[in-house]
Amino acid sequence: GAVPLLAIDTVADRAAVAQQAVEAGAEINLHVPALMPDDYLPDVHLRLVHYKRIASARDTDELERLQVELIDRFGLLPKPTKNLFRITGLRLRAEPLGIRRLELGATGGLVEFSPTTTVDPGALVRLLESEPDTYTLDRQQKLRINEALDEPEQRFGFARRLVDVLSSVTG
Repeated sequence: GAVPLLAIDTVADRAAVAQQAVEAGAEINLHVPALMPDDYLPDVHLRLVHYKRIASARDTDELERLQVELIDRFGLLPKPTKNLFRITGLRLRAEPLGIRRLELGATGGLVEFSPTTTVDPGALVRLLESEPDTYTLDRQQKLRINEALDEPEQRFGFARRLVDVLSSVTG
């Protein structure tokens, strides 16, 4: 029988998001929907083209231009698409710091650093000492985060502030 178009769309979207993560170098997961819904952009090919363009953005200016272009062509962004842009913006800021992975959920999360991280170890120690109930460093050099972040907005805010702190003290 014929495969429903919706199933193909979902598989295509998942493939695009997975490809974006591979190309990105830094994986950002805030456990929020971050995609272009098919009712916003029904054409599968166009949606894949835009996923690729978002994933390939070199800086926040280019990301902003893409956002404006999508709004001009298809209307205001639905929440999951706004999330996609916000997460990509975080990735663009986390990557130069050598953050391999940043994951936040309802009860906290973790930051995994690459061996070539530019984050100043002294600054990391100060962060751990200043907020020992929130941050711990495990044996695999992962920064563990213990913080109630029930709402997606709390996760975005926490992630942004954490990347700010880590980038302000790079060596």
